[in-house]
Amino acid sequence: MRNALGLMLASVLAAVVIAGVWFFTSSRAEQAAPQTTAARPAEPLPAPAKLAARDDVEITAALSGKPPAPPAPPAPPPAPVAAVAQKSICANPNALGVARVVEIDTTGGPGFGFEHFKQFDFLTDKEVVLTFDDGPWPNNTPAVLKAMADECTKGLFFAVGKHATYHPEILRQVLAQGHTVGAHTWSHVNLNGKKMTEQQAKDEVEKGFSAVRFALGTNPAPFFRFPQLQHNPAIVSYFATRNVAMFSTDLDSFDFRKESTPDKIVSNVMTKLDKLGKGIILMHDFQKHTAEALPTLLARLKTGGYKVVQIKAKTSFQTLPEYDEALLRELKVPTTSARPISSVVQTVSQ
Repeated sequence: MRNALGLMLASVLAAVVIAGVWFFTSSRAEQAAPQTTAARPAEPLPAPAKLAARDDVEITAALSGKPPAPPAPPAPPPAPVAAVAQKSICANPNALGVARVVEIDTTGGPGFGFEHFKQFDFLTDKEVVLTFDDGPWPNNTPAVLKAMADECTKGLFFAVGKHATYHPEILRQVLAQGHTVGAHTWSHVNLNGKKMTEQQAKDEVEKGFSAVRFALGTNPAPFFRFPQLQHNPAIVSYFATRNVAMFSTDLDSFDFRKESTPDKIVSNVMTKLDKLGKGIILMHDFQKHTAEALPTLLARLKTGGYKVVQIKAKTSFQTLPEYDEALLRELKVPTTSARPISSVVQTVSQ
């Protein structure tokens, strides 16, 4: 009897122990389970985060009109603006380029170009200045700009006021590509014409400058070339008071002649240049044959050991308000449009 009772008590104790062990193990498992479950999603989280970042890049790129950058690997920090511009402009390692840049103080209205002015001889042997008249004009001016960009070189453009108002976007391209922009009267009239009064000549000059300023959205250089190289004595004196530098030429390409061809233009320029050894070259970005001749001409200049000098002005030209207003009235443009876009709309974050 006593043995039976002992066996029963031992069985009960064993059951209690087993139950206790089971309960303890289950409780620990339940406590550990939430920690294990919470830790599992931590691994895939970076994937949706990357997707969201990539979507932001694509949206921003679409709004800016630029292709989205690849999400991986990370893009390097952007290069400085100057470095990017230099790389895009001068991709040609054997380019003609620009040998030096000269800055002109236009105080008192100095003149350049030995055909009319003998005082300032600033070019050394084998140096040239590339100048272009009568633009801007569709097809021809852009073709000239391309040829110049391909050789990473710069020129001086004398724009006709009317043409500037016809094609302001082209003239802005000239300036944006680093060339210097001056004026060439309003309508390319001969300022020495028999019926031309002094006031009419002055109006042609000032209106032309106002038109170039209107097209550019900023002040042009105080540089001027007389149409047909006809220097009106009264205007020469007037430019001394307006601090405008006048440009004649050392050699004329005669690219405006009817019989002119690209080959004749190149031959004409190089023959004269080899004789003179240097000089300010007169061409016209208005002329189709000039645009066609320019790539060959630039190549010949480089082969011949010639170097390009770029001309800039120390200060910009200040147009007269009365001519600005008269031009806007004639063009039926609101006066407020005379303000350059940069003074109205500015990028403050990008």
